Amino acid sequence: MAAERLGIPALAVMTTQFVSAAELMSRVLGMPDYRFAIIDHPVSSATDARLRDYAASTMEQGRALLMQA
Repeated sequence: MAAERLGIPALAVMTTQFVSAAELMSRVLGMPDYRFAIIDHPVSSATDARLRDYAASTMEQGRALLMQA
């Protein structure tokens, strides 16, 4: 969000476990409509194949989020 405030397009990535906390923080920080990419939780025990899936999903979501006007 700090980068966005400086006019630098940025992408935050949250796991499903932390979506509600991220939404709360975006409201507290004055950006209630801030959107972020969401991937499954947990990441630490994911296989390499699953991490590749997460990366692909993040890229797709990120492209859509960053291209919004």
